[in-house]
Amino acid sequence: MVGSEEKLDELRRLLGKADGDPLRIAGVGAGAWGSVFLALLQDSYGRYRDKIQIRIWRRCGRAVDRPTAEHLFEVINSREDVLRRLIRRCAYLKYVEARLGDRTLYADEILRDGFCLNMVDTPLCPLKVVTNLQEAVWDADIVVNGLPSTETREVFEEISKYWKERLTVPIIISLSKGIEAALQPVPHIITPTRMIHRATGVPMENILYLGGPNIASEIYNKEYANARICGAEKWRKHLAKFLRQPHFIVWDNSDLVTHEVMGGLKNVYAIGAGMVAALTNESATSKSVYFAHCTSEMIFITHLLAEDPEKLAGPLLADTYVTLLKGRNAWYGQMLAKGGLNLDMGDSISGKGMIQGVSAVGAFYELLSQSSLNMSRHGERKPVAPVELCPILKTLYKILIKREQSSEDILQALRDENMNDPRDRIEIAQSHAFYMPSLLGKPIDS
Repeated sequence: MVGSEEKLDELRRLLGKADGDPLRIAGVGAGAWGSVFLALLQDSYGRYRDKIQIRIWRRCGRAVDRPTAEHLFEVINSREDVLRRLIRRCAYLKYVEARLGDRTLYADEILRDGFCLNMVDTPLCPLKVVTNLQEAVWDADIVVNGLPSTETREVFEEISKYWKERLTVPIIISLSKGIEAALQPVPHIITPTRMIHRATGVPMENILYLGGPNIASEIYNKEYANARICGAEKWRKHLAKFLRQPHFIVWDNSDLVTHEVMGGLKNVYAIGAGMVAALTNESATSKSVYFAHCTSEMIFITHLLAEDPEKLAGPLLADTYVTLLKGRNAWYGQMLAKGGLNLDMGDSISGKGMIQGVSAVGAFYELLSQSSLNMSRHGERKPVAPVELCPILKTLYKILIKREQSSEDILQALRDENMNDPRDRIEIAQSHAFYMPSLLGKPIDS
């Protein structure tokens, strides 16, 4: 097996790094997965300080509320290794003071000590945290996008200002899941990698997407996980090798469209999965019925966007499964159905971060409801918008965005006697009759 230093040296050579010039990796956004991803790199390569520098940017000023500070104190005292580390760093006293309410902690401050605000139960390694965006990214060779899709465009437009004088083109690895819908000049979606491309001018061959069946805290605790890095051949195989660890296997794949779109779709349907689980007292039968219908909608939508998308199987199916089973979007759906949360609280939840599926529901619905995309459904003369073939998506839109229905209506969507067999929807999708390259803005900047 190739060792960490050998993998690092190989990537440095490919990037033309001279001796004494460290490989610079910058994470942008410090949610759970973004923080864990950078912490994994720090654990693997951080000891080679003359060859690599790893840093992460997050906005300053986000205060840690007292209940979270109290819980964090309990986590620290339950882990002898963490307790000793903080004492050695002369950092333990501030957590005592926060526990007593005598001091306010901040998210960037605790991240330096190895604690992510959205995942305080899982201590990470200490990270170099930068709160000035320009300082974080201006000379970075590799930038890891850990931002929500709703923030990606704005932040990378800011980053582009700092790259105007660059002589080299950076590599960007996007972890973001979600989309935007645009209706002009024709209805189309914009994925995070395309947001980054449009904001910065970095060519698409240098922008990759990484996703996989993973829960951030479990990966950092070294539970075995798979991931795929998707994009142009120029970098993906080299990066897959660099990122691979014994417990985190990274494969490479050329189908950026399917994986990135599925990354957004799985969060949409995970909210509904959480609702179904809560409303049926974790009924395996109900959850399996929901799984059959929602995956058929996902397959249908990806076939509108890609002429020959990768099949929803293997790791791609596993990624969908784990997100429906466990994760912040499924948790959000459960809490809505149980009454533990309400929609007026917004989609950024304390201790969880951004619930990506909410904005994605609105974007996919808005896009697929456009009359200009109308299609003829089998056995019917009147053309319908594609969203009419996605009853779960329609229901989630009415619950989450329009607020015309309650969570309980997700069950009615499954029990509708007029609903087609999921197989029918998949067959329609796989007929290739409705592939619409314009939905990805292909005529504009393919």
